[in-house]
Amino acid sequence: MSPTKKPRVLVVANQKGGVGKTTTAINLGTALAAIGEPTLVIDIDPQGNASTGLGVHRQDRATTTYEVLTGQASLAEAVVPTRIPGLSLVPATVDLSGAELELADMARRNFVLKDALDEYSAHGSNVHYVLIDCPPSLTLLTLNAMAAADAVLVPLQCEFFALEGLSQLMKTIELVRDKLNPGLEMQGIVLTMFDKRNKLSDQVADDVRATLGEKVYATMIPRNVRISEAPSHGVPALVYDLRCPGSQAYIKLAGELIQRERLRVAA
Repeated sequence: MSPTKKPRVLVVANQKGGVGKTTTAINLGTALAAIGEPTLVIDIDPQGNASTGLGVHRQDRATTTYEVLTGQASLAEAVVPTRIPGLSLVPATVDLSGAELELADMARRNFVLKDALDEYSAHGSNVHYVLIDCPPSLTLLTLNAMAAADAVLVPLQCEFFALEGLSQLMKTIELVRDKLNPGLEMQGIVLTMFDKRNKLSDQVADDVRATLGEKVYATMIPRNVRISEAPSHGVPALVYDLRCPGSQAYIKLAGELIQRERLRVAA
């Protein structure tokens, strides 16, 4: 991908919490960077978990997505490096929860992030992929992310209510496509927290694949204690333990994503 091209913007979203959304954003971003695809993670969740998981301490988050969305800073001014070569971050703090009220009165309140990303790209960013980590709810923050994105990547936990939550998200994507972003695509669905010892995991995976076919990634992210431990050390799982099954799965996922993107461009 040429550095002069606009980066491919993927929003990592699911209206259900606890599905591995932030874990996917930071580890997929790390894996993409590791295979030579410079990546920017934008943390648009007021909890700031992606920022913490990438080792950016709260005292080092001087300029954040809050300042970008409220017009106090450009996106370029908010970008900070991480300890991962090729991976950068726009961090978030709890201040972001107040941005909703300030956005509500803006004329282009749903497109503030899109405008900021367009300006960032126009100035010659060398980023190939942008991953936006969203809060687990449909808010103005999530709408901004989807309005700015080319496609949605959905982490889906292998549990009983997975398909119910997915149907709600699909309706949201359709709504955004109709009202805000006609070009928004469903990039793919990543099955997370897969437990091969649990028959329910297999059943959910089969049901999702039967419903959505090729949209579901072949790579599944296993339930893995090393993935859970990594954020407390301020590093992605791929840095904490490269050889654990979870890290290896994210490396495979990155390769599969790149292949999908190449096929999309060639089509």
